[in-house]
Amino acid sequence: MASVVVVEDDHQIRDLVVRALAGSGHVVWSEATGMAGLQSVIGNAPDVVVLDLGLPDVDGGDVLRMIRGVSQVPVIIATARDDDDEIVRLLDAGADEYVVKPYSGAELEARVRALLRRAAATGPSNRLTVGPMIVDLRSRSVTVDGAPIDLNRKEFDLLAYLATRSGEVVSRQELYAEVWRQPYGGADKTIDVHLSWLRRKLGETAAAPRFLHTIRGVGIKLVSPA
Repeated sequence: MASVVVVEDDHQIRDLVVRALAGSGHVVWSEATGMAGLQSVIGNAPDVVVLDLGLPDVDGGDVLRMIRGVSQVPVIIATARDDDDEIVRLLDAGADEYVVKPYSGAELEARVRALLRRAAATGPSNRLTVGPMIVDLRSRSVTVDGAPIDLNRKEFDLLAYLATRSGEVVSRQELYAEVWRQPYGGADKTIDVHLSWLRRKLGETAAAPRFLHTIRGVGIKLVSPA
């Protein structure tokens, strides 16, 4: 099973696609405009995007470029344009696959399966999952419960490093060496300040942690909420 964002303005086609993919066990979000689709990609961090080109607000090719600015999620272009030059241009712009309208739900679902197999064969994922938290190393984005979390550069670096060691206690010395590149340590309050900022953005406190647990005298541990 995968998660899919479908961006298609024709409600009949959109309903057909959603039914076909959901009927195959996928989790599906659908949007009728390009900008809503972009926000859904950012917020839901899907495994695959199905993107129409003829959208009412923004051309699908421009939406593809915006998606590529924040994510490397596989994108299937759904288009009525069967011009070879246009298809080549879209593939060069970052599309992974395409289907030409009219297409069947079975054909689209087969292409989704093929993309997922291809992604699985490329090696370790750039996406780290800790319970409801997803840390995307390539796009440098974080979502919790599907909602994007706005982090600055160092906050992201700290959270990403802890996510790579999820469930393990990481010492402050290691954090200084690997995140701050200071092998001999740093200012006493540096990590505490950044942890405080992170906790606030993650909706937790040191007294009531959800993800970030301080192990007194040892270090910090990132865990999935109970």
